[in-house]
Amino acid sequence: MGLRFMEHILILTDDAEATADWWCKYLGFREGDHPEFGFPVRWLYIGDQDVVHIGQRNFSEHQDEYLKTPEQKAATNDPTLGSGRVDHVCFNCEGIEEFIARFEAGNVEFSERQAHNQSLYQLFLREPINGIKVELNFPAEEAERAGRQAARTAADA
Repeated sequence: MGLRFMEHILILTDDAEATADWWCKYLGFREGDHPEFGFPVRWLYIGDQDVVHIGQRNFSEHQDEYLKTPEQKAATNDPTLGSGRVDHVCFNCEGIEEFIARFEAGNVEFSERQAHNQSLYQLFLREPINGIKVELNFPAEEAERAGRQAARTAADA
């Protein structure tokens, strides 16, 4: 057994267009190609890898059926999709000054901290359409060069 990398996350939302636009505008994803599923989807890429998939929630019975696992299909009385609440998604980043400038220009609220016992500087924000918490990790040295200073997490106090 050996995990190699995370393939993607799927966000089912009531406003797929606004969701995709926000992820592209503020986080720098680019929209790209995707297979035909018989329902609308938007795939967002980092480089050549599709990482965030976005679909319209409850678009059609076909979509709901497609997204069910075999166990869900067998349990005819279980209409739920997905797996429950995910606390946040995290991306390894560079270019902290560009991100902060983009957030400030768009009035996107964010917080920042220096991760305890790590050379890691973090920005946290919420995607406003669905409330998804996003963590962006940068090398602490890059944040220092950009003049960023934030409190360290409690473990360093």
